[in-house]
Amino acid sequence: MAKIIVHGGKRLHGEVTIGGAKNSTVALIPAAILADTPVKFDTVPQILDVKNLQLILNAMNVHSVFANGNLDIDPTQIRESELPSGAIKSLRASYYFMGALLGRFNRATVTFPGGDNLGRRPIDQHIKGFEALGATVTESNDIIHIDATAHGLIGARIALDTVSVGATINIILAAVRAKGQTVIENAAREPEIIDIATFLNNMGANVRGAGTDTIRIAGVPSLKAKNTHTVIPDRIEAGTYMSMAAAFGDGVTIKNVIPEHLESYTSKLIEMGVNLDIGEDMIHVYKSDDLKPVAIKTMPYPGFATDLQQPITPLLLMASGESTIQDTIYPKRVKHIAELRRMGGDIDSEKPGQIRINYSPRLVGTDVQAAEIRAGAALIIAAIMAEGETVINDADHILRGYDRIQDKLTHLGAEVSIEGIDLINLMP
Repeated sequence: MAKIIVHGGKRLHGEVTIGGAKNSTVALIPAAILADTPVKFDTVPQILDVKNLQLILNAMNVHSVFANGNLDIDPTQIRESELPSGAIKSLRASYYFMGALLGRFNRATVTFPGGDNLGRRPIDQHIKGFEALGATVTESNDIIHIDATAHGLIGARIALDTVSVGATINIILAAVRAKGQTVIENAAREPEIIDIATFLNNMGANVRGAGTDTIRIAGVPSLKAKNTHTVIPDRIEAGTYMSMAAAFGDGVTIKNVIPEHLESYTSKLIEMGVNLDIGEDMIHVYKSDDLKPVAIKTMPYPGFATDLQQPITPLLLMASGESTIQDTIYPKRVKHIAELRRMGGDIDSEKPGQIRINYSPRLVGTDVQAAEIRAGAALIIAAIMAEGETVINDADHILRGYDRIQDKLTHLGAEVSIEGIDLINLMP
């Protein structure tokens, strides 16, 4: 496992450019196998999840080349085959191959997905959608079998019981080449869903309503890529650097952002007293003093993102008073708390999903564990703020989701190194 070593106390300054959205990329890559032509993406983040998705593509005889943020995928010689369970279990988003394979072949066999341990995250809404489209779904020995070869996929009206980004995208992937019209009600509204719909529509799909709670998909017989798809900027990465800049920066400009995607987040920073200059595609975070405590409640988009709950936590340690976070999406997303306490943070969680953060002016570096991506991001921010050296173990989790993080932090003036992993071979 990789280690990230941070020598704290170096204030940040300068500018950082945000990469393509991880949460788009991990769905766009499986979506590419629906095409009858080669597919090209740019501004793809250089993260571990892309490498693992390439391993899955390779198992299906889908050739891919990734270099300098450009990803070329050729699914024209795709064949059904057993997918590598190691890569499947390394990231939860591998479940998008269920919808993509179902859309391509009318059947799919996939190992139950892995990813960060954030508590129970069932795929019952995905299965509900597949079954509504005419597929039978069975599970045996941790393997999911989905089959619609008898009659093919037929469009249907699907009302999701809960708002689910994963289920919304998976149903779109399955329905985009189905016969007839599919209507998804109570659909998730995240920007990444709009990104997926844009990619598919540019290949000839007919997906309408992405970004609203009702999405309509008219099935088409073929999808053909005609241009390069640019992945939208990563709003979670942007929010992470904003938290970092507000907590321990002397003026940081964050470039390649879509400010509208971050409104619920920036409104909380402004409420805290963070001074922001918000432009068309950039946000400048000024040095922050005299921060005020806030109450945060995570909600489905356009509410406060659960993925930004942990990255904002170190900043809340700087507010003069008690802040609270209620995570309604993943109540068990609290694995950063014990590690921040080890560093001197006054933070606890007495009830599931309820976090209390008090002013903690002095953090001290120590050995900590990154239990998952966003917990790791919180620890990096805390380590930059802390006195002395912090060693973040299990840092592979962080590298799964943050594009070229060592280079970006070093450019901002932080003292950061990574051990235990070959970054040259990892990131083209």
